[in-house]
Amino acid sequence: MTRRKPGGLSWESWVERQIREARERGELDDLPGAGKPIPGLEKPYDPLWWAKQLVHREGLSLLPETLALRLEVERTLERVWKQRSAEGVRRLVRGLNARILQANRRGAGSPPLGLSIFDEGAVLSRWRERRRDGGPD
Repeated sequence: MTRRKPGGLSWESWVERQIREARERGELDDLPGAGKPIPGLEKPYDPLWWAKQLVHREGLSLLPETLALRLEVERTLERVWKQRSAEGVRRLVRGLNARILQANRRGAGSPPLGLSIFDEGAVLSRWRERRRDGGPD
C-alpha cells in the first residue's frame, strides 16, 4: 500500500476502496482468525488492553529488577530440587550466582536486592539430603 491518496477523495473513502479492492482480489481470505470471533469482545473495555497484550506476548516483567531476580531465585531453587543429576544442580546454582553477582555489582536499584551468592557445595549437600529422604521438606 505505497500508493498515495489521490486529491479530492476523503481519507475514509480512499481507505475503504483499498480494503474493498483487496477483499475482491482475495488478499484478506487467509488471515489468521478469519471467520472466528474477535477475542476479548465480551470483556469490559480496558484502555490499557494493548499494553497488557504486549507485556503478555513479549514475556515482559513489570516488576523492578530486584524483585524479578528474587522471583527468579525462588523458581530456580524449585528447579534445583527436581534435578536428577548433581551436574544439573551445579549448572543451575552457577547460573543463579552469576545473575546475583551481576545485579550486586550494578547496584540493581530499589528495593535493594539483599541476596548473596549461594554456596554451591551447601546447595548440593541439601539436594543430596532431600533425594535420600525421598523428596522435599
